[in-house]
Amino acid sequence: MTGGSPKRTGGFRAFLKRKDIEISLHRYGVAAMGAMAQGLFCSLLIGTILNTLGAQFHIGFLTAEIVNFAGKAYTIGGIACAMAGPAMAVAIGAALNAPPMVLFTLVPVGFATNAMGGAGGPFAVYIVALLASELGKAVSKETKIDILVTPAVTLLAGIGIAALVAAPVGNAASAFGRLVVWGTELHPFMMGMVVSVLVGIALTLPISSAAICAGLGLTGLAGGAALAGCCAQMVGFAVLSFRENRWGGIVSQGIGTSMLQMGNIIRHPRIWLAPIITSAITGPIATCVFHIQMNGAAVNSGMGTCGLCGPIGVWTGWITPSEAALANGAAAIDPGFWDWFGLAAVSVVLPAILCVLLGWLFRRIGWIRPGELAL
Repeated sequence: MTGGSPKRTGGFRAFLKRKDIEISLHRYGVAAMGAMAQGLFCSLLIGTILNTLGAQFHIGFLTAEIVNFAGKAYTIGGIACAMAGPAMAVAIGAALNAPPMVLFTLVPVGFATNAMGGAGGPFAVYIVALLASELGKAVSKETKIDILVTPAVTLLAGIGIAALVAAPVGNAASAFGRLVVWGTELHPFMMGMVVSVLVGIALTLPISSAAICAGLGLTGLAGGAALAGCCAQMVGFAVLSFRENRWGGIVSQGIGTSMLQMGNIIRHPRIWLAPIITSAITGPIATCVFHIQMNGAAVNSGMGTCGLCGPIGVWTGWITPSEAALANGAAAIDPGFWDWFGLAAVSVVLPAILCVLLGWLFRRIGWIRPGELAL
């Protein structure tokens, strides 16, 4: 018996390798979640932006009804938002190197799962798409009727798993998100600091802060604190590394992603202190001084200044609050000078000033050395 166990284990491992099924934190926690965020950007996020632009600037083709389905009219942006589930599922499948028939079948799986998951749909889609993709990959090209077996297994497994887990996962994620929102409103200083630091760290780590915020439905003051933390990381690293990376670093980190610094952070962890300290300062300022609320799409809470999606999300929330924000009591406002000033201060000005000052101090005491921030 003992001699047969390694053989069976080796056979199973060989099967997984042949099927490109890699059970690892990197593939499931980094690649898949990062791809899921891209799916969100290409559906819910861009749809929300187009809807807002169309409504505010009276752009006819963006406000026109392009399709009517089940008695509901959809604009271009509206149909993009409605396809968030399929977009996330296909993105996850692509990150897992799913073969074409598995990938295509994830469209209905993602749509159904997102609908079943409710407000916490993104997390439900994440779990179901992972499992459905891997099961579909396992049977792909294993029979002579692959054109029937692979999509059938992917679809039935995906919908079946969704029926079991989507609603509980969605409810749990939504409940936790509401708890964070409630806690931030109750204790805006402390929770503003905690949310800002943790979401900011998640943004720079090779995971998706945007997907986390979308899954938890972080809106209101909690979303504002998350925005502050993400901006502190992106703008912070951009200005902190200016002497090494110049204007290219400003653009790639300030509008792209602070994740570019992860290699340097692993080698020199102390370079991360300045952006983290900055986020601990700007988070409470966002919640207690400027009362910044993210009432646009929750995904924007975890975007920071990436493509200016974070500030745009705050603006869209002022004009047309998202469904999640409305459920938490948000209402449209006419922003005044203080609102715009606060958004600019928390998103760009304060992170830039604080990280320049902290960077100067840390360089003086030897915590940041020449070249340690070079990309």
